[in-house]
Amino acid sequence: MSKADQNLRSDQVITTVTGAISPEQMGFCHSHEHLFLKKGQSAKIDPALQIDDYDKTIQELNLFKEVGGATIVEAQPVGSGRHGRWLEAASQQTGVQIVASTGFHKLVFYPGDHWIHTADADKLTELFIDELQNGMYADGEEAWPEEQISARAGIIKTASDFQGVGGRYYRLFKAAAQAALATKAPIMSHTEMGRAALDQIKLYTDFGLKPDQLIICHLDREMENADYMLHVASTGVYLELDTIGRFKYHSDEEEVELIIKLIEAGYENQILLSLDTTRKRLKSYGGELGLDYLATTFLPKLERGGVPKALIHKIMHDNPAKAFSKGV
Repeated sequence: MSKADQNLRSDQVITTVTGAISPEQMGFCHSHEHLFLKKGQSAKIDPALQIDDYDKTIQELNLFKEVGGATIVEAQPVGSGRHGRWLEAASQQTGVQIVASTGFHKLVFYPGDHWIHTADADKLTELFIDELQNGMYADGEEAWPEEQISARAGIIKTASDFQGVGGRYYRLFKAAAQAALATKAPIMSHTEMGRAALDQIKLYTDFGLKPDQLIICHLDREMENADYMLHVASTGVYLELDTIGRFKYHSDEEEVELIIKLIEAGYENQILLSLDTTRKRLKSYGGELGLDYLATTFLPKLERGGVPKALIHKIMHDNPAKAFSKGV
């Protein structure tokens, strides 16, 4: 057992759609993906945000498994196109462990008459807790969710846009914080191009959450954010880097340089990696990369850049095992 494994506490569990596992069972993990997305508001904004072919996603999961993949964290929350039944079935069929999300996304991804715009914080808190403790809802896009299944969510997804955490979003962030305090579940939070991360962290810690309960996403969208990211890292949150293979933003080589900078600054225990897949990025849907890209293409680049195998193992196995655990 590695030293990192010894530091994983036995009173911690990770909730997957097929049941609870110990942190030691996490294995090689992608920390932020989208495996299914129903046709709806998201696809109206961007057709790439429609991932609705069960068999093609199964092919993608098998690609992931063939290269040693064990666990995927699925980032689509309740009422915004999440396909809870398919997540459970796909995990059972392929053996890939899936951690699902409750919570909320950016408000642009909901139609104007959606309940997310009007439900009060306490009602939303109850919904999030219900999904974490009793089971997710298979519906919720058209009306308040009613069709509950046995598969449970394992994390709370939250998001802000360029408006930040105030205004229309404060009520939603409050609900997520209350649910996280009640359940000890991790929060994985979308930032817009890496911005407003410090505002999110302050809001959550003001509510009483600890920084190591927070996973902040998309911090690597803009390379000029590197110094800001070091400031974010100093708070103790997990840093989720998922702009790998997205060459309209930057090259993989620049991503490698960024990761090395974080490691050299002492933040190797806080780094999480993923691809944040869309239809355009899933090989089985005719996309550019596939869920095998990290293992077959990017991580070898990281090793050639000077990051040792043991440290890559920590980033892909041990860090997510701690980040997505909760106390029991």
